[in-house]
Amino acid sequence: MQTVAIENVSLSLPNGDLSLLRSLARKMGWTIRRRRKSGIEKGLEDIRKGNVYRAENAEDLIKQILG
Repeated sequence: MQTVAIENVSLSLPNGDLSLLRSLARKMGWTIRRRRKSGIEKGLEDIRKGNVYRAENAEDLIKQILG
């Protein structure tokens, strides 16, 4: 039997499937590390999605948010 070393694998899974995968990995002796997004990455993602406000000052921003 040949052994293959895989350094990193990235997957996007629903939470239900992730818990199943974690339990299977533990049983097989694998380790799963979760990579968390940094604040900069979250901010850039918000900009890409359009979740931003543009205002001239704080009062203008509050008016936009609260209506």
